[in-house]
Amino acid sequence: MERLFNLDPQLLHDAVLLAIAVFVMFTLLSYLLFNPARDMLKKRQERVKNDIDSAEKAREEAQKLKEDYENRIRNIHKEEDAILSDARKRALDNEAKILEQAKAEAAGIIARANHQIELERKKAEDDIKKEIITVASMIAGKVVKEQIDTRIQDSLIDETLREIGDQTWQS
Repeated sequence: MERLFNLDPQLLHDAVLLAIAVFVMFTLLSYLLFNPARDMLKKRQERVKNDIDSAEKAREEAQKLKEDYENRIRNIHKEEDAILSDARKRALDNEAKILEQAKAEAAGIIARANHQIELERKKAEDDIKKEIITVASMIAGKVVKEQIDTRIQDSLIDETLREIGDQTWQS
């Protein structure tokens, strides 16, 4: 036999057998090792895809929650403005009521003071009348006592009037 590339036949035979053995082993190991590894990688790829999908869903839910919270915050601000507006309105109403009550109370105080002044004036008038009666009785007593004439009587009246004062007769 002639040699191929100066290789002996035993070496070629061993090389061919080795190549067939390697091919068979590769096929066998491919079936036993590569397929489970491929399955594991496929499962891992699916798990990563599911994780990405669930993360995307969670992000969308978080975005919806964020929008919901922003809407609630806007509504809270609107409610806050409404509450403050209502409080201001009630404060103005209370202020008006308090002013009205104060005015009514002041009018009542003024009316009581005017009534008190009127009572004091009437009392003063009564006191003046009593004083005039006393003076008149004193004059009558003096007139009776002295039995005097008209000129003396006029002078006594003038003197009594001066004692009482001009203010009494003018009011």
